[in-house]
Amino acid sequence: MMRAMGADLTITPVQLAVSIAGSDPTGGAGLQLDLQVFRTLGVHGAGVITALTVQDTVKVHRVLPAFPNVVLDQIRVLLRDVAPSAVKLGMLATDDVARAVALGLAELEPPAARAGSARSPGAPPVVIDPVLAASDGTPLLERRAWGTLIALFAHAALVTPNLREAEHLAERDVSSAGGIESAARTFVSEFGAAAALVKGGHRDGPCDDCLALREEAGVRITWLRGERIAGSRVHGTGCALAAAIAAGLARGQDLAAAVDSARAFVASAIRRAQTAGHGARLLVFP
Repeated sequence: MMRAMGADLTITPVQLAVSIAGSDPTGGAGLQLDLQVFRTLGVHGAGVITALTVQDTVKVHRVLPAFPNVVLDQIRVLLRDVAPSAVKLGMLATDDVARAVALGLAELEPPAARAGSARSPGAPPVVIDPVLAASDGTPLLERRAWGTLIALFAHAALVTPNLREAEHLAERDVSSAGGIESAARTFVSEFGAAAALVKGGHRDGPCDDCLALREEAGVRITWLRGERIAGSRVHGTGCALAAAIAAGLARGQDLAAAVDSARAFVASAIRRAQTAGHGARLLVFP
């Protein structure tokens, strides 16, 4: 409670989401886009930069990873000052950066929880977008870091791989619905995530998403109907989806509601997407 000009003023704690991701100068993906999504959805966004990229709407020209100790210091200093309602992980670039992020995320756990389960009931939900490469094929995570990334999934309330990421990380053939389901199950039953959403946007034919959710009886699979929206390539859809889910969780939605509202939010932004340069269109939020 705070007194101002003779009146009692109640200060409501802000709902805050943290994005740990790479920087995209176009604002069409990465940390910049995550912060746009958070703000649009009514959540204050904080950010930790893992890498700088030299890119435009056409391609990624260069990737410059941040110093791992600087990444770790950013996370530790931030988390010692604020209590996030959700955390979203994106591009990690190198194994050293990924390990620094893992050390930083340990700050989210109460000391008693660190020796036990990876996810504490009191810890904020973590949404991981396991970025491996840009749309033009430029690697955004070195191969030797894949194991470190997979180890991070045990912290995750949700992992959101696209088909190519699911295929590489889960080592499953995702050319069929059964293969996609198997990959989704792997993220939960083998990698330790609470849930996985395998996105079908890169699939020929139906672009439905596959949600695998850990339950007491096992892993439940649900297919979420998708809509293929006509038009040229749009930049940053995966970043936006994971950020929107994190924002929903930060606002107190359960996972299913956060996923549903985020998918509708991103679909709306794709319909509004506009051209800003010579390459992919950029998402436009309401």
